[in-house]
Amino acid sequence: MNIRENLEQLEMKNLSPYAAHSRDSKGRLRKEEPCDIRPVYQRDRDRILHSKSFRRMKDKTQVFLAPKGDHYRTRLTHTLEVSQNARTIAKALRLNEDLVEAIALGHDLGHTPFGHAGERALNAVCPYGFSHSQQSVRVVDLLEKNGAGLNLTAEVRDGILNHQTRGRPSTLEGRIVRFSDKIAYIHHDMDDAIRAGILKESDVPREITQVIGNTTGERLDHFIHDLVSNSYEKDEIQMSEPVAQAMGKLRQFMFERVYQNREAKSEEGRAEMLIQTLYNYYRWHLEQMPRDYLNLIGRGEPEEKVVCDYIGAMTDRFAIARYEEIYIPKSWHG
Repeated sequence: MNIRENLEQLEMKNLSPYAAHSRDSKGRLRKEEPCDIRPVYQRDRDRILHSKSFRRMKDKTQVFLAPKGDHYRTRLTHTLEVSQNARTIAKALRLNEDLVEAIALGHDLGHTPFGHAGERALNAVCPYGFSHSQQSVRVVDLLEKNGAGLNLTAEVRDGILNHQTRGRPSTLEGRIVRFSDKIAYIHHDMDDAIRAGILKESDVPREITQVIGNTTGERLDHFIHDLVSNSYEKDEIQMSEPVAQAMGKLRQFMFERVYQNREAKSEEGRAEMLIQTLYNYYRWHLEQMPRDYLNLIGRGEPEEKVVCDYIGAMTDRFAIARYEEIYIPKSWHG
């Protein structure tokens, strides 16, 4: 008995005709024997979950650098919230939950230490540029497993690459993650901003609350219900026009009051300086990078990209430790 084939048949029977069915996947970068238990997207989900880059997200900034409190989101908890939202939507729409979960769990694997501040810093100094969505694909294609990569399916890689606002994934499952990412960060970043005393619930403009609710929980619930009701039995993932407009206004409100807030972002300049200092140091001291990264250079990868690979993979704490080790005299410690 081949369990995987039975599960694939169940997908064909139970999922929407608009779903990405596992047996119809475009395949992997390198051919490999299929698993006799798990369909391809479930297998991708498991590979991401067991990767080093997934575990490192627990010590990477979401929005607030070094927050004073245990309940602020990290890049990992953001990822889990995206995954949960996406699975809820996919299940309601009878789309492929395994594919949705794999994309959601992998969409931020390429994020830098210190969140978007680290991404901006590397993008400014690397001649090849730096984008976390492209880096996430590079992580799963090349950097994981000592240069072998995870060899994921085309659909998962496409969803990871195109999860940002300007992207358009080829599957409905990828489009669910794209929406779920925005829904998650608007919801939890506002929750964290309220926790930090930067915002109050009453600060949200009335033109927004009248459409989608008066609390972060109400708004999260409204977004998901609206997305499901407007996408049900359709070959598209979409919100109603009033809710889409409210989401855009709420996102703009968050940029003005949180993402560009001096108090919330007071340490970002230092974080960018730290990242760029590390980049310049390792650019001229390649031999001090781990062997796995030197092997990539030996295989023909550009030195500047590999330095970004190394720094981008660091956690906040590890990047600070490396900076102190290189630039702060040992006699100044403790």
